[in-house]
Amino acid sequence: MTDLPANADGGGCPSGLAPPDTKSAHGTDLSAFVTQKGNLNRLHLSVRGAKCGGCLSKIEKAVHALPGIDTARLNLSNGQMEVLWAGDLKPSRIGETISNLGYGVSVHSEDDAAKDAKREERSLLIAMGVAGFAAANIMLLSVSVWGGHGEMGQTTRDALHAISGLIALPVLVFSGRHFFKSAWSVLKHGRANMDVPISLALILAFSVSVFETINSGKHAYFDAVVMLLFFLLIGRFLDARLRRQAHAAAHDLAALRNSSVNRITSDGKTETIRADAVKEGDTILLAAGERAVVDLRLTSGTSEIDESLVTGESLPRIAAAGATVYAGSVNLGQPLRGTALGAAADSLLSDIAGMLEAGEQRRSTYRKIADKAVSLYVPFVHTAALLTFIGWLVFGASIREAVMVAVATLIITCPCALALAAPVVQVVASGRLFKQGIYLKSGDALERLATVDHVVFDKTGTLTLGEPVLNEDGVDPETLNKAAMLARASRHPLSRALVTAAGAGNLATDVKEFPGLGLEADLDGVTCRLGSADWVGVEAAEATDGPSLWFLEGENTPILFRFSDEPREDAAETITALEQLGLSLEVLSGDRADAVQRLSDRLGIDQWTAQASPQDKVERLENLRAEGRQTLMVGDGINDAGALSLAHASLTPGGAMDVSQSASDAVFSGGLSGILDTLSASKTARTRMQQNFGLAALYNLIAIPIAVTGNVTPLIAAIAMSASSLVVTINALRR
Repeated sequence: MTDLPANADGGGCPSGLAPPDTKSAHGTDLSAFVTQKGNLNRLHLSVRGAKCGGCLSKIEKAVHALPGIDTARLNLSNGQMEVLWAGDLKPSRIGETISNLGYGVSVHSEDDAAKDAKREERSLLIAMGVAGFAAANIMLLSVSVWGGHGEMGQTTRDALHAISGLIALPVLVFSGRHFFKSAWSVLKHGRANMDVPISLALILAFSVSVFETINSGKHAYFDAVVMLLFFLLIGRFLDARLRRQAHAAAHDLAALRNSSVNRITSDGKTETIRADAVKEGDTILLAAGERAVVDLRLTSGTSEIDESLVTGESLPRIAAAGATVYAGSVNLGQPLRGTALGAAADSLLSDIAGMLEAGEQRRSTYRKIADKAVSLYVPFVHTAALLTFIGWLVFGASIREAVMVAVATLIITCPCALALAAPVVQVVASGRLFKQGIYLKSGDALERLATVDHVVFDKTGTLTLGEPVLNEDGVDPETLNKAAMLARASRHPLSRALVTAAGAGNLATDVKEFPGLGLEADLDGVTCRLGSADWVGVEAAEATDGPSLWFLEGENTPILFRFSDEPREDAAETITALEQLGLSLEVLSGDRADAVQRLSDRLGIDQWTAQASPQDKVERLENLRAEGRQTLMVGDGINDAGALSLAHASLTPGGAMDVSQSASDAVFSGGLSGILDTLSASKTARTRMQQNFGLAALYNLIAIPIAVTGNVTPLIAAIAMSASSLVVTINALRR
């Protein structure tokens, strides 16, 4: 667990992205939701309002301080927190501890978490639309006041100000509630966040405008209030939209784990149950074409098992009684029976789910450029406004004058440019990448992608096409057509590849399939076989390495068909380009050693690892991290999901498994060149973000002295604030 320096001790959440809601576990008995994990008690909670590294550190440290706590791990992307402890600690104390920090807490629900994220985004969008509509209308009234300066009567001006106030009041209450709730939730616990100065600026500017309108003042600042709301809500909405799908991997994996299972009862009947109802020792029927959702030890049947999404092995393997079939594998042939080795929660898929959670937790601790910038902003703004107010009073100004200058200072330093600096760059970069067939999913992914120095590739389906291709050199077309007549009766990948090479044709009649061996049929009265070397009588010493099929026609000499998983067309070109960028490369695959070595040599990659399990891949990523490497993982299978999530940054091709796509930072299509496009865009985006924060800092250095000395009104301050937002937006749009 990593402790973060930003606001870790009472500074509050500098982002203020969402306040805790009213649903709370404070004072609620949570004992019914406690489960056991070994000798420890386990409780899953949903924490609301925690949006930055400072929040994460503060919550985890507070819970860890409770007696008996073993683990307290919060995932910022989905708000899920897991707590493990030993002893007699009451779970309600955990909820109270989090609630007393100013955060909402309740029993965790995957459905509720997804609904809350969508609800937040929709609420921000509506609030932004209302504020934008109101700002346009109030500006029309303000233009009339400005245009009629010196000619418009006092009564008319007061009426226009009053109408503006009537429009602004409900907008302030409705659209501003996102900031007010967040500010109040931390203030009542003696803390502060970015929304405190924003709320002060909005309330004070509105109050001063009401005072000026009642006293027939020349200026009111209702337009500044609503414009400020509109620009701030743009930043909030953009950030919420980029965050909403950050925890989609867990949902996709849960969908696999929550599938139904066919269980055979003690009286021999078959019943369909939920996967989470399976217990160790249950007898499970795995039908042809079905994906296993629990780990099984086979008791009867022989069939080919496709483990490509679990282990990365490109070819199916024969599984018979005594073999272990892991959750996520697909039965390609005959029905199988097996004994469950444990509940769904103890399967390989669950282990991968744990890796995903650990990966999301680590990414949550990543110190984004925006977090670094805003961590110092709250005390600075508060101090500047307070000193301005006190200073003007000391030098003899009236309370009204001092308040006006302080409000102008709050408005002119309001973090519009700061709030937009990163999100607008992310949205622009995401749009440009989308046009290139690359879907960026994580808000801070661009920053992490820009710093990678080492690339780890999966093999099957990533560097290669993921499908075997027949090597047609020396293959007799007539023999190929005869073999294809048998192959058309099989779903085996090598049979499919042979049929693809042969093209359209006839299917032999009465084709018999022998699990683990091959196919047999009569062609023009001659018995023909297609399958393994043993099936056609080839001695083991004569068998070839690599994927192959043998065809035997009658008493003739068996014919060998060789297959290979070909590299993608642009693989070699992409590898060369990445090396020219100064990146080191390696291949990390679950496939056979000979296949991995052959591909690595062909592409010029010196470092490679074969037959790596999902745990092996994670261990390799952890070792690279310990060495100080910023690793980019590129993979496509369920077996890659844990590594994709735990890597510093990750990419996956468009044809990958949903879980892998969700676990990665971006999905690319159209070939491996998408990796180069993504890295190039990320470096440009990181530069633009740094420039934007520099521009925002420069703006404050110039604007604050002018505001503090009383040379701007709240209206001019609002215009200046809007101009700074426009500048960072234009900079983000630059090529």
